[in-house]
Amino acid sequence: MMQGLVKPPGRAPNLHLSTGTMPPLETTLDVQPLAERLERLRAQNSALLPVATYRIQFHRDLTFADAAGLIPYLKQLGISHVYASPLLRARSGSTHGYDIANHNQLNPELGDEASFVRLAEALRREGMGLILDTVPNHMGVGKGDNPWWQDVMRHGQASEFADYFDIDWEPLKPELHNKVLLPILGSQYGNELEAGHIRVVWNGENFGVQYFENRLPLDPRSLPLILAALPASAKPEGFDHLLARLGALPPHYDSDPQRIRQRRESAPALTAEMRRMAREHSALQAALEERLAKINGRSGDPSSFDELHALLEAQAYRLAHWRVSAEEINYRRFFDINDLVGLRMENPRVFAETHKLIRRLMATGQVSGVRIDHCDGLLNPRQYLIRLQMLYYAAQCFGPEPTGAVSDNGIELELQQTLTTEQRMSPAFYCVVEKILEPGESLPAEWPVHGTSGYDFIPQLNGLFIQAANEAAFTRGYERFIGSTVDFDSLLYHCKKAQMHTSLASEVAVLAHLLDEISLGDRHARDYTRKTLRDAIRETIACFPVYRSYIDERGEIFDRDRAYVQTAIRRAKRLNTGTAAEVFDFLGRTLLTEKPADPGPDYRRKLHFTLKFQQLTGPVMAKGLEDTAFYVYNRFISMNEVGCVPKSFGASVADFHRENLRRHEEWPSAMLATSTHDTKRSEDVRARLNVLSEIPSEWFAKVSAWRRLNGGLKVTLPDGRVAPDANEEYLLYQTLVGAWPLALDDEQELAAFTARVQQYMDKALHEAKMNASWINPDPQYSEALRNFIAQILTPARPGRSNFFLKRMASFLPAIQFFGAMNSIAQTLLKLTSPGVPDIYQGNELFDFSLVDPDNRRPVDFRRRSELLRSASFVPGEMLRHYHDGRIKLWTTTRALELRNQDPELFRAGSYVPLEVTGEKAAHVCAFARVLDGRVAITMAPRFTYTLMKGTPQPPLGEVWGRTAVVLPEGVGSSFRNVMTAEKPTTDGTLLPCREVFATFPVALLTNDQRG
Repeated sequence: MMQGLVKPPGRAPNLHLSTGTMPPLETTLDVQPLAERLERLRAQNSALLPVATYRIQFHRDLTFADAAGLIPYLKQLGISHVYASPLLRARSGSTHGYDIANHNQLNPELGDEASFVRLAEALRREGMGLILDTVPNHMGVGKGDNPWWQDVMRHGQASEFADYFDIDWEPLKPELHNKVLLPILGSQYGNELEAGHIRVVWNGENFGVQYFENRLPLDPRSLPLILAALPASAKPEGFDHLLARLGALPPHYDSDPQRIRQRRESAPALTAEMRRMAREHSALQAALEERLAKINGRSGDPSSFDELHALLEAQAYRLAHWRVSAEEINYRRFFDINDLVGLRMENPRVFAETHKLIRRLMATGQVSGVRIDHCDGLLNPRQYLIRLQMLYYAAQCFGPEPTGAVSDNGIELELQQTLTTEQRMSPAFYCVVEKILEPGESLPAEWPVHGTSGYDFIPQLNGLFIQAANEAAFTRGYERFIGSTVDFDSLLYHCKKAQMHTSLASEVAVLAHLLDEISLGDRHARDYTRKTLRDAIRETIACFPVYRSYIDERGEIFDRDRAYVQTAIRRAKRLNTGTAAEVFDFLGRTLLTEKPADPGPDYRRKLHFTLKFQQLTGPVMAKGLEDTAFYVYNRFISMNEVGCVPKSFGASVADFHRENLRRHEEWPSAMLATSTHDTKRSEDVRARLNVLSEIPSEWFAKVSAWRRLNGGLKVTLPDGRVAPDANEEYLLYQTLVGAWPLALDDEQELAAFTARVQQYMDKALHEAKMNASWINPDPQYSEALRNFIAQILTPARPGRSNFFLKRMASFLPAIQFFGAMNSIAQTLLKLTSPGVPDIYQGNELFDFSLVDPDNRRPVDFRRRSELLRSASFVPGEMLRHYHDGRIKLWTTTRALELRNQDPELFRAGSYVPLEVTGEKAAHVCAFARVLDGRVAITMAPRFTYTLMKGTPQPPLGEVWGRTAVVLPEGVGSSFRNVMTAEKPTTDGTLLPCREVFATFPVALLTNDQRG
């Protein structure tokens, strides 16, 4: 038994390098042939992989300087790399950074370049690195912050950035040809115009259109519509000649390259001359003010807005009501968010222009790796990922700026030619992709990446703590509570279709138009109407089994992609017996058209259709599953999580081992996530909810009783609906149990928790789209739900009892305690499994956050640092006071200390599932990591509520009886538990659980006897 205090860990040793300390290759490798330099880079970078990452959400209240101050704490915690949210210039006030407005500047709200350098230096001093979250799919364009988008709005197709964005300049609606639809208005265009909300403004530099916080430029060619009517007395010499030259500019829709070049060269000089005249002539300034007042119209006089309307009609954009976007928008968006516009990253010039800063950061070693956001939105993810690795090689071999002969993508031709001779590019630069994998789906093996950002690990680990034997009981209890049966596959199918009928209808219409044009050239398909083709597309996407396929622009079709398309076609035909099967067969043939020896226009049309089809299946799945079905199917919300499938219920130990073995073999450096900025609830909320899976009878008895207690607080609306409905109420009770703070010391803290739950439930209400939605809100229903939550969480007062709160308080202690046991067990399993464990900010202590924005609340880093530095870590004391989180912090630091001491053991060591014997074998998950005689054995309990018969005591000692872990051959018989420094007794064959779990509920054993 361990005596006295276990000392808090010191700083993890500097046993791994960082790209921040990479030797300057230009001085050491220039004399070598390029191929040799590349090979050395690969070998060098295999030792630079992360040991463990820590996600930090940067924003104006957590800056570069703030992060630099956290580095010593993170080093002591055992972190090798800070994993940063996007750091590039985003829209003003962004709280997440995914709305990048300029890829080649750091976000000034996070600090200047000097403060970033100080952060990089702080990381370098500690031997740590920085992994950057990057956003190649789209840019934020609202509020006038994006210079490229503003230029497109000013010059239309004549802008040098027009082909940077995924814009359809010839959309289905003729009135929108050569224009970009901007659905930014809160009401119909005419109403907003005549209300005076749309105004022309002059800021002394440029003319623009102002609509609340949105500012748009004016086409220089349209300025005479404003300026020609100025009085002659206000016009300085040369002014009329300036107007004539402005009016003579080629139009924004001109397609002649020479005239486009003329416009680009002339327009800046002409507008500069306009600014000069306005500065130097006060009479002109005064006349401009009067003229703008007239153009901007008078309230109550519709005809006074005619000139403004004519001016707006002359622009390269068309202002529209935001509701129009669902059916008529003519640019690709990030899902259905109108001010996140898709980039054409397949265009090599776009890659080159958006990766200048990233190349410099690669060259200096200030960035050690990247996470690629929403890679499924790209036309060809593989092409992008190959270019990214090339960029890293270029940065390391040639420096921060391109030199010599350079390809359109900004990469040196010599390097590109050398690398394209390789059959498969191996990734030298650490790169993970945000990719959600459906059950049975694998990450494409041909991608040059290290794996995913870890969402696929969530169901593998979470399912281990869900009692699968109770699935039927939960299904019956849920359906009895809500009063109906739910088939999840059917629900998802209908949720996906609903998205294509509403927010993504315009994208479906475009595909239908493309397929209609293809059908006209096929004598067997030309009689299919556009409606029939649109319906077939919609049905097939609704039946698509994964987020997307990856047929590339060369027409290469992998077997897996062929299988996905064929599966979708078969299911669509089965569900639509009233539609001719031949229509679906035609769609399937088009999607899977084999590349002919001599590809002609017909093949290119089909391939273009396929590529655009692939870009839509992902958003439909995400909106239908994550943003709708996750909030409708509430049987057991621990599985309503990013990367999970709600119809699944639990995973066996064998399942967990199988997935770990597969990852170890295929993607040994993939990230392992449990909480992220995207998760619907934190790892600790899920860990606590999983306890409920062990007690279905008690759980459903509780929620039924709570419903009876709170029934009088519901509201019947005029249309007969009761708020909240049964499904929302059941979601609410699960949410309360899962997120209830470990300590609510006063009414002020209870009020804060109530506000968080109200915010969450309001989001859940609108995402579910059953009683309200973001498009069609119902303020009366929302207020009824908000009041219901407030009333059930209001403390008892004299004359007003609250039996619900009292009963919740009596139910929670055991659930909270065993939820904590689940939490430390899953923490240890994550930190020792194959892959790179990631810790989301603050989750080294217990954290009970819900979906964003709740999971972006400030983290008390001072408390965490003080606990790690000075708290006592005695097992018995930590267990008695588990609510302070030290037990999770201790588990984290001890596991990471061992991982830092021997990173190769956890990176390359074999993964050996361990057999468990005895009557409590089902309650243990155990495995070993083995490398060259070095061994680390992980042992973690599961279903501890059942094991302890509901008594909130830790599963220690004799409760394990004769249960033991079978040791693999050749690992010896002497082990030390790094959690406790104890040395359990073993005969070299069995590890008795009562010995291993004598004083602490999880164990990490090593045959390294250093203590």
